[in-house]
Amino acid sequence: MQASDQNTVFVGSKPTSNYVLAVVTQFKFGSTEVLIKARGKAISKAVDVAEIVRRRYARDAEVADISISTEEVASNDGRTFRVSSISITLSRQADRT
Repeated sequence: MQASDQNTVFVGSKPTSNYVLAVVTQFKFGSTEVLIKARGKAISKAVDVAEIVRRRYARDAEVADISISTEEVASNDGRTFRVSSISITLSRQADRT
């Protein structure tokens, strides 16, 4: 089961705590599944976000799926280059808060 776009947290250059808060907020408002996505250098931060959420805030959350891939991205000057990406799906029981 794939999370909808509103249940997706895109990890970038902001502090890790911002993304942790976004994931915890999704769980707090009833989502049973949250998808954490990142590309390039932000991949390690996405893993940190998933582990912080699991170990500190939502101890009943589990890693339901991890997917890695390579995406082709176009730069402003028209060149394309490949960048690694990761998608981590965290799931949680619906009846827990």
